[in-house]
Amino acid sequence: EVQLVESGGGLVQAGGSLRLSCAASGFTFDDYTIGWFRPAPGKEREGVSCSSSSDGSTYYADSVKGRFTISSDNAKNTVYLKMNSLKPEDTAVYYCAADLACTYRGRYWGQGTQVTVSS
Repeated sequence: EVQLVESGGGLVQAGGSLRLSCAASGFTFDDYTIGWFRPAPGKEREGVSCSSSSDGSTYYADSVKGRFTISSDNAKNTVYLKMNSLKPEDTAVYYCAADLACTYRGRYWGQGTQVTVSS
């Protein structure tokens, strides 16, 4: 069974930090990229960040660049998103998704984890 399970969301004050985790199972982890997404006005989702474990490439949306860091632990089939200097605008449900490339829309999706940033 393919599963992506997010955790680590919560309520924090502006300027605080959280670390989200995405634990994957049921597919060959090393063959897939893992991305983080959140809903955005006017579109289904905004790609926040993505990681390719095969070559270590990482990508970030301009809105989070310099504040968020994506990392992976291949042995644990887990991808993390460290979020620093959080802003109220970061409030959203964050989803992780797996696909063959970071430019794809996601073949497998997790259930989401809520991040709320208070001012």
